[in-house]
Amino acid sequence: MGIAVAALTIFIWTAFVVIGRASAKFTLTPLDMVFCRMMGAALVVVPWGIFLVNRMRKERQAMPLQANTDKPYSLFGLSPLPLRQTLILGVFGGLLFSPFAYTAFTFAPAAHGAVLMPGTLPLSTALFAMLILNERFSKQRALGLALIACGGLLVGGVSLLKAFVGGNVWIGDVLFVCASSTWAMYSVLARKYKVDPVQATIAFTVFAVLCYVPLYGVLAYLQALPFGLVSHLADAPRSEIAMQMLMQGIGSGIVGNIGFTMMLKTFGPVKTTMMTALVPSLSALSAVFFLGEPLYWNLIAGLVLALSGVVLGITSSVKK
Repeated sequence: MGIAVAALTIFIWTAFVVIGRASAKFTLTPLDMVFCRMMGAALVVVPWGIFLVNRMRKERQAMPLQANTDKPYSLFGLSPLPLRQTLILGVFGGLLFSPFAYTAFTFAPAAHGAVLMPGTLPLSTALFAMLILNERFSKQRALGLALIACGGLLVGGVSLLKAFVGGNVWIGDVLFVCASSTWAMYSVLARKYKVDPVQATIAFTVFAVLCYVPLYGVLAYLQALPFGLVSHLADAPRSEIAMQMLMQGIGSGIVGNIGFTMMLKTFGPVKTTMMTALVPSLSALSAVFFLGEPLYWNLIAGLVLALSGVVLGITSSVKK
């Protein structure tokens, strides 16, 4: 089951990156896509959260009075996790990750995101796991991380060098790394709290929706977004908005996040993010077939290195 969920999650993440590569053809801006992602996810997680919380309330009512003390739910009965866990997971997994990731596409090519987000994720996750979970890794896992990093550089190294030419590309690259770091922190904290995958996804999505959707909706309607950003929600075809709500909100935002959190529960944060490090190479190869991008030797070599690093990493031991 863990392997099947991992394969599905990697597929969804790869599709997310390929869609990001094709985003220049869309009417919606990156922050519009965040709005659609959260609205699409809200259509599912809000009623799902209400259902789970109502079931929890009934279970609490059947408990002895002395055991019926702590509330296991929060956010007006929408989140099935306690308030502290909802806020912490919501900030890193929902409120920060999506705006960082999608805003980065405004400044840097999608190919940079395909390398920097999943490519740096295992490294930042390993660091946070050492600091928060007190994990220590064998030489075999360290070698696996090194191979994954080399594979990512082979796939996108030439493209990343363009950040030094000038312009604002470096801003996008920094935002991609910030997005990766916030997701790494979510990964480690979800493991620390031992949260249920469905409950965690509902909790951080509801929190992000409540914080982002009303504010962005008003600013977009008034065309008063900061930093010169604009919204094309009013101009975009309804079919495009529906597609983004389905693909980004339900596909990536719900199915992908539940799958990822199930991977965390099964494999741990470091092994999980090492497996998702296959995404840069797979998305580059997918872009060859679906977007007509050229196939170079470095794509094959990067995939081989990343796959070798994943095999070394997931078969290694963890010391505490």
